[in-house]
Amino acid sequence: MTALPRPGEALPALTVPVTRTLIVAGALASRDYQDVHHDAEAARAKGAPDIFMNILTTNGLVGRYVTDYVADRFGPDAVLRKVAIRLGVPNYPGDTLVLTGTINSVCADERIAEVGITGTNSLGHHVTGTVTVALPRRPEEGA
Repeated sequence: MTALPRPGEALPALTVPVTRTLIVAGALASRDYQDVHHDAEAARAKGAPDIFMNILTTNGLVGRYVTDYVADRFGPDAVLRKVAIRLGVPNYPGDTLVLTGTINSVCADERIAEVGITGTNSLGHHVTGTVTVALPRRPEEGA
């Protein structure tokens, strides 16, 4: 049986190249048609140096980061219960987003873990927040 995570345990970092394709595809997939996510001229006219990633794409990357770790460690039955993030500096094309995380707390009885998340790029903190995860019970633990 895999032991529950412990508070203070670090998740391995995930490095995500921030490409134009990722930014535009994330905006389209989340039906965010704001021009600043796909039209560089419009983004510049509104004060940004280039197109930038939307919050829904960031939210999806945070979710992927945590579920990949949890699935690798506990199997595919873990469930995200809550994702609470706050955006900081923008993600522009050509940069790199590095997601890191730490287990903040664990409730063994309920098999719930809270993970603190930070995502940084060359400008600073792009995203910070927490993700609450329900960890699956192992068959030997009963339902």
